[in-house]
Amino acid sequence: ITILIATGTHRGNTDDELAQMLGQDVVNNYNIINHDAFDPSNLVLRGHTSGGIPIWLNRHWAEADIGITTGFVEPHFFAGFSGGPKMVAPGLAGFETIMPLHNSDMIGHPKATWGIMEGNPIHDAIREISEITGVDFAVEVTINREHRVTSAYAGNPKSVHRAATRFARTMAMQPVDEPFDTVVTTNSGYPLDLNLYQAVKGMSAAAQVVKHGGTIICAAECSDGVPEHGRYNEILSSATAPSELLKMICAEGYDRHDQWQVQIQAQIQLTADVQLKSEYLTHQQIRAAHLTPVDDVEAAVESAIQRHGPQSRICVLPEGPQTIPYLRNGQGR
Repeated sequence: ITILIATGTHRGNTDDELAQMLGQDVVNNYNIINHDAFDPSNLVLRGHTSGGIPIWLNRHWAEADIGITTGFVEPHFFAGFSGGPKMVAPGLAGFETIMPLHNSDMIGHPKATWGIMEGNPIHDAIREISEITGVDFAVEVTINREHRVTSAYAGNPKSVHRAATRFARTMAMQPVDEPFDTVVTTNSGYPLDLNLYQAVKGMSAAAQVVKHGGTIICAAECSDGVPEHGRYNEILSSATAPSELLKMICAEGYDRHDQWQVQIQAQIQLTADVQLKSEYLTHQQIRAAHLTPVDDVEAAVESAIQRHGPQSRICVLPEGPQTIPYLRNGQGR
């Protein structure tokens, strides 16, 4: 038995993280491998999708006699839902497979958003990759804010994921009738608000129900900074405004790791003024990320009320992307 950690393009787990996640007994007695999307010797080609995306997969996964995926299911800000086929791609895929799944056309598609699978080109592509490469069995769970399991499913991969997403939708997505002038959000605290890159998810949750020209106030600790690893910060620094970032990212031939996170952030900023309260980022770092720094959330809310008027509507998302609001009429991203 080999246990693969489906990291996608993220860094591998440390020994301490593996012990916390799997238990020390498992770490001591099983072969555990962090997937590396950037190591060609770790990958094998398993054909192409109908859209022409090359399917580079972890060699251990591709050559296994039996493939079992495990994961937790929650709304995802561009793949619809986490878990399921995402464990294979991008989880165990090579960089040359992951990039086309996250290109500007995919990320910019109106159905590439929270809770949507049908017609979502990203979900369609990763589902196709999962089915082409074969998953023999799947175990999926949903969890609550205390990280306790609220439902569990096992069996046929597609059926299991569909069942889990139905439950997750009822528990984690909330319809509202009208958009709000101001939305206050978080990224659900540590470790989910470890850095600004991750906090974009909380901003995206707020963007689902903010009025055009409205205000998003995001509180995120960002103890890991912007961060410095990856290319998110580098891309943010490559232009002077969100509109310029989008023009650059959507240009033919542009291909950078982490561009998807910058694209989503920039799309949000074309809709609303995004303000950030962070304990660890300086005002200079926040402004360099094209955001407005605030020192006090309450004062920022009072300022937003003055801007939008005393009758303005305010939404508060204390758990950020753990609960996703959406407009009943389907308008808005």
